[in-house]
Formats: sequence, C-alpha cells, structure tokens
Amino acid sequence: MQLVVCCTEAQQEELTRYGVVAQASVVWVFEKVDLLHYKTADAVVDLLYENNKVNNSLLRQLSGIKIINSVIDTLEETDPSFVRINGWTTFLSAPILEAACVHEDLKKLVEAVFATFHKTIEWLPDEPGFVVPRVVSMIINEAYFALEEGVSTRAEIDVAMKLGTAYPFGPFEWSEKIGVRNIATLLRKLSIQQPRYTPAPLLLQMADAI
Repeated sequence: MQLVVCCTEAQQEELTRYGVVAQASVVWVFEKVDLLHYKTADAVVDLLYENNKVNNSLLRQLSGIKIINSVIDTLEETDPSFVRINGWTTFLSAPILEAACVHEDLKKLVEAVFATFHKTIEWLPDEPGFVVPRVVSMIINEAYFALEEGVSTRAEIDVAMKLGTAYPFGPFEWSEKIGVRNIATLLRKLSIQQPRYTPAPLLLQMADAI
C-alpha cells in the first residue's frame, strides 16, 4: 500500500510518535499541490485539510482513500466519499484516533492505514466535534469563564488543572496548541443545537482578534 500524508513537520512528529511499520511505503508531502504527484496512491491523509471547493476538488482527483483532518465539519458538509479524523494538534499523538466514515467497506482499509503508525481507530457517528474535542473544548470554555470572573489567573488555572487532573496541558495551554479559533468555531456550531456549548465572551474575543 502506498500511503501519502500531507502535513506539517509538527504533525508528522505527532503521527509517528510510536514509530512506523518497517515495511510501510509512506510518502510525506508538506505542500497541498504535491498530492497531485500521487494520484494513484492507495490512501491519502490530508492533515492540512480545509473545507473549501479548491481543496475538495484537488482531493477528488486522487483515486485512493481520502482521509481528512476535519473535526468541525462533517462528511455531509465535506464529501461523503471521504473519511474524517480528529487530527487536531496534540490528539494525533494519541494511540487511538477518533474517526467517522459513511461507507462501511472503507473502515478496514482506514484501520490498516493507521496501523502503519501503530494506532487504532475508534469509529464514531459523523457529528461535529467527535467526543474528545467536544470535552476538551468545554473544559477550555469553562476556564475562560473562570478567568472572566476573576477566579484565578491563566497560569494558576493551567497549573491547577495539570496537577489536579493529570491533564497533559492546562486549558489555556491547550487552547493555544489547538488554536483558539478552532475551539470557538466548534463551540459556536455546537451551541446552535445545545446552548450549553455557548462560548465564553472572552474566548470569542480572543478568537476574533486572530
């Protein structure tokens, strides 16, 4: 199987945290247009994915499985022939990756793709935010509410969460790694149906300032 991964160097480092199967044929590209050199590849993982006509049109020119990093937009909103994963920063390094797929016949193939990196797939419904990003986004949101209310400082909240819950990052650290705009966009989308996801005003202020 020829596998092509389009990503940043940081994403490559996360994805390969547990190594790569020795006999695997993996090509790394760091510019989206370079994917067109591998139109017949068996699978493409686009970790730089953006949901727009240009990106989707490019991917449709490829013959293999298209796996996209799309936490917020569903397959109905992108392309039902794609497979989407949670490829947000810090989550790619996990041994288990969340994913959604419309076509059952693609699942075994996708599992084989990520077995290349010693990772397993947790199949979830095709809904915005999967599970872990929703939870983490809510934790980050509550931290912004607490900061607004003067409960504590950013640094103290980060330290308290890491020491008290053994999380790898404090909520503000996590929001910077994931991207405040990503967090705000997901919460805005989820809050349309469930008001409990309403973003904190300070979070929105930070996201809109970027």
